[in-house]
Amino acid sequence: MDPGWYLRRLSRMSPREVAGRAADVLNRRKLRRALPEPSAPLPGRRFTAVLPADVQVPPDARARVLETANRLLDGRAEYFGVPRDDLVNPDWSLDPKTGRRAPSDAFAFDIPYRREDVVGDIKQIWEPSRHQHLTVLATAYALSGEDRYAERVADHLKSWWAANAPMTSVHWVSGIELGIRLLSWVWVRRLLHGWPGAAGLFEDNPEALHQIWHHQRWLATFPSRGSSANNHVIAEAAGQLAASCAFPWFPESAGWRADALRSLDEHLGANTFGSGLNRELATEYHGLVLELGLAAAVEAGPAAPDSLWRTLLRMTDALAAVVDVRLHPPRQGDSDDGHGLVLDGHGTNRWSSLLATGDALFGRLDWWPDPRGGDVRTPLLTALARRFEATDRPRTRPDHFADAGLTLLRTPPGDGRGEIWCRCDGGPHGFLSIAAHAHADALSVEVRHDGVDILADPGTYCYHGEPEWRTYFRSTLGHNTLQLDDTDQSTSGGPFLWTRHATTRVLARPGGGVLRWSAEHDGYRPAVHRRTVELDPGARELRITDEVTADRHHPARLAFHLGPRVEAELIANAAVLTWTSGGREHAAVLDLPAGLTWTAHRGQIDPPLGWYSPGYGRREPATTLTGSGLVGRGGALTTLLRFAH
Repeated sequence: MDPGWYLRRLSRMSPREVAGRAADVLNRRKLRRALPEPSAPLPGRRFTAVLPADVQVPPDARARVLETANRLLDGRAEYFGVPRDDLVNPDWSLDPKTGRRAPSDAFAFDIPYRREDVVGDIKQIWEPSRHQHLTVLATAYALSGEDRYAERVADHLKSWWAANAPMTSVHWVSGIELGIRLLSWVWVRRLLHGWPGAAGLFEDNPEALHQIWHHQRWLATFPSRGSSANNHVIAEAAGQLAASCAFPWFPESAGWRADALRSLDEHLGANTFGSGLNRELATEYHGLVLELGLAAAVEAGPAAPDSLWRTLLRMTDALAAVVDVRLHPPRQGDSDDGHGLVLDGHGTNRWSSLLATGDALFGRLDWWPDPRGGDVRTPLLTALARRFEATDRPRTRPDHFADAGLTLLRTPPGDGRGEIWCRCDGGPHGFLSIAAHAHADALSVEVRHDGVDILADPGTYCYHGEPEWRTYFRSTLGHNTLQLDDTDQSTSGGPFLWTRHATTRVLARPGGGVLRWSAEHDGYRPAVHRRTVELDPGARELRITDEVTADRHHPARLAFHLGPRVEAELIANAAVLTWTSGGREHAAVLDLPAGLTWTAHRGQIDPPLGWYSPGYGRREPATTLTGSGLVGRGGALTTLLRFAH
């Protein structure tokens, strides 16, 4: 990062955080000189956190696990859109996308891991080392009893431990990686419990004990703090808690366990709105944090306080409320496809699995959507947990989350014409002073028909290495909202830093049978952008009205990003939209404001425009409609989306 970035980053820190980071610098210098000597492991070590013998797994979920595990045995997997066939004996420092190798024998904190020209794409290197492919292989062993799965797990763990000594390589740089890796190791040991070599791989293996101790000491020494205490601190606490509960083999284990449980309870509460939505306002991170929290709370058992379970319950109810008819949640904010605990095979619906787990732990409410298909994680995870009961839960499906500024307009279920689902964004600009995973998307909308993206949130695509794409995908122009003066509503100070945050105020919400939402933001102050969205279920029409209050005219661009399955024919200020779903042809008409000049863009590179990212590291062309002109000094821009009956 350039010196200016460090100054901007420093300006977002409190004095307490600055002091903590100064202490981190001193601790890093000590570690550069010499590693601490691990404590002697306690005698009589055993692994007791085992699964009950009678856990039943749905046949379809079992089949998916074994199919995925067999591909892994062949060395095949895919990470962020990049296929790999080298996972029989992987190079843990190789980025297959760029062909670069990160240093594997340098002091961890000396490695410039954000620089793709030096290390490659760090996400491609980190992801296999979360060892979630090993939890899938271990699950395959637990379900089949076939030693070949366990033996491959053992080979990979021994290989990784040999290649990544404590404090060397990029795998010792980021706490979230260490926390998730520890959680994976706990479940690998649990799932391999019936294998004769399990104890020799873990509690009787000096190298495993060395690695587990150093992972936990790292997390105790370098916690995410202050403006960085987002999903990272949850992963750190969850991994530390799980390891200290399942591997209580060191003199420090009881202290690590108590500190991690306290941290998890505190930070999970701080990261969650009272409504249950994650404060980062990035839905994929809601899923990540919920997975981590559930896994860690189950590990803690009776020691987990009710406050922790209540937060997890609120998060689960909120997830059930926001998903569409296909159980897909909003595409809001950043997404890097991160998972907390992976026990299922490819093709399992993550969100359905979380709702199934919530049903087992908390009980489903009458308005919850039904899960789609079975999963492995739910029966295995909940076999270790008690049921948590609470009475103060929503009696009807919420459509407005005031604290998060998220509002849903949707047609009633069961009318046979396909659900119209619309998310309206009137919330805060991210979490904490840096709002790391926020996008400049105030007043944006996201519209789906029967689960198909019509007006789509384009997604995230990348974090490091391609700054022009990182800028585009989190820009105001990259969302279904109005851009003024060719600038973003909020000001970016770097790829995970916002130095000025737009403030949004919700003016009207659904109620009394009226599906109407209105909000405004001050990101272009003194100009104010106000948007009103109304859904008429009977007419199957969505009306969007944009108004700008200003003392002069402003150059403006109004963008509507279509989903990748939608074809568009633009004639003047109207676009005919068509798509196929469920074997049927569907259509809608988008009547666009006549006061703007409309153009269609698809797969434009310089500058980027007309793209959709289905997942981290992947992008595909999609149509974006943009209207350009002058706004302000009265008048309104009205857009009408009319679905065919």
